[in-house]
Amino acid sequence: MEAESEPYVRLASLRQLHQVMADMNTARSLADTLQTVANGVVTALGYELACVNLVRPDGDLVVAAFSGNPAAEALITGRVGSRESWERRLSMGETWGDLIFIPHTEGWILDDDDVPQWYTDGPAPRFEDEWHPSDRLFAPMYTPAAPGGNGACGELIGVLSVDRPRNGRRPGAWGREALQMYAFQAAIAISNARLRANMQRALVRLEREQQALRASEESFRQAFEYAPSGMAIAEMGGDQHGRILRTNDALCRLLGRPASAMRRYSFSDLVHPEDIGTLLRTSAEGGRAELRLGRRDGTYLWVSLRNSVVADAADGPRFLLTHVEDIEDRKRRELQLAHRASHDSLTGLPNSAELRSRLSSRLCKRPQSTHPAAVDAMDAQGHPAFDTNGHGFDFRTDGAESFEAYDHHVHTVAPGEGARDDGTKGLAVLFCDLDGFKSINDRFGHNAGDAVLIEVARRLSRGVRDGDTVARLGGDEFVILADGLGSADAQDLAVRLRNEIIQPIRAEGRAVRVGASFGIGWAHCGMTADEVLKSADERMYVEKRSRPKQHRRAG
Repeated sequence: MEAESEPYVRLASLRQLHQVMADMNTARSLADTLQTVANGVVTALGYELACVNLVRPDGDLVVAAFSGNPAAEALITGRVGSRESWERRLSMGETWGDLIFIPHTEGWILDDDDVPQWYTDGPAPRFEDEWHPSDRLFAPMYTPAAPGGNGACGELIGVLSVDRPRNGRRPGAWGREALQMYAFQAAIAISNARLRANMQRALVRLEREQQALRASEESFRQAFEYAPSGMAIAEMGGDQHGRILRTNDALCRLLGRPASAMRRYSFSDLVHPEDIGTLLRTSAEGGRAELRLGRRDGTYLWVSLRNSVVADAADGPRFLLTHVEDIEDRKRRELQLAHRASHDSLTGLPNSAELRSRLSSRLCKRPQSTHPAAVDAMDAQGHPAFDTNGHGFDFRTDGAESFEAYDHHVHTVAPGEGARDDGTKGLAVLFCDLDGFKSINDRFGHNAGDAVLIEVARRLSRGVRDGDTVARLGGDEFVILADGLGSADAQDLAVRLRNEIIQPIRAEGRAVRVGASFGIGWAHCGMTADEVLKSADERMYVEKRSRPKQHRRAG
């Protein structure tokens, strides 16, 4: 491949690459697979030397296979490099996709570490992309079965290091892509070879220990242990209902927990607190649900869970057989779609619809009936009253009372302002309109305007508390929902946010400034979201008109 001009690659070269990849997956043992991986780099990818460094159980890497130079192979095969030294190598140099390239100008600091290496000195490169004998190129290999998305790699199983391209040049786009693809396929082949070796050892051991098992039990065991998706057996009925008795490797990998630890849990211990009801409704034969299970690192993974019932013997105890399938990618796509529907595409803030939804969720409805009981259920300001348990009441207009409970609803009220400030805390709604933004769009273009909006959104988000909402209503209008504030608190927040916004903003290579006008409204039960926003909007325009034009924007 080294003699070919990118991106034009001969079909014969592609066939050769395909053949070495096929050879990797048909090798009879792990040792054969590793040597085939090293040989394939030399025969198909155009490098003179290739080395497979395999991660050992203790975390260090051992030179497991070498190709291209018998003297170098005899010298370094079997030697070990520490994990610390390898992590140092993989964190420096240049990143070519998943590859790591360390040029000779930087690699000299690695000459004395404990990683086995073979290289010779040579003259300085004569042209820009000439390969130097001390250049280093590494292709990390990761397990392909890691759960999750966003391109995240699994566990490191080894590093493929190559040297001396036959054409004497650093690999271009095609060469890098080919090596990266080859390393990915090599990782699969090595993982499969390890799995086959482990399976063979397990089968031999189990055959010695469980010769008395019936053929049907052995068949079930193999299907359970080597299923590609997670499987578990749990107790059914009694005080220990749902306690996990046995798990397969796939489920342990999925949740990042060893089998010994899994036996200390039931599924109710692992499920996300919000999904416990879903789990309880699923704990029956034929039950199926989508829920989140906790991993060892504290994160949660979306899975599809399906139950069936099996018996230990004809009339023996019954167990729950649970099939667990990873659906994290699908759920992530669904959540991304939902996020895009409820958030502004430019700033990433909640959009107008999401803002109104969050605001409406805090407000209970005003009773519409003139029934005497409805009047009695309203407070002095005409807001819905609540019983001693915090429940609100609504009334039908046909003369018959009906009660609508707002369970756990906290009655939203507006604090007094100015001299009337009574210390009450409420839900403040700050309506923010940028001053001078249109002139930036007109003078410097919409790209500059977009950069200003993005930076203003960042500053607003940075200036509020966790739990507060910053939303983009549209154009250059933003809204902040801040709960638990008094009148003076809201004024202080508006001043702080305005001071943040008026600082210079870099947009299209220049510093620009915008000002901000804030109107503070207060949400209280009985109002609609639109009424609350309109109140804050009107106060913003009062505040904007009250200030001289030259003071609306600093600089």
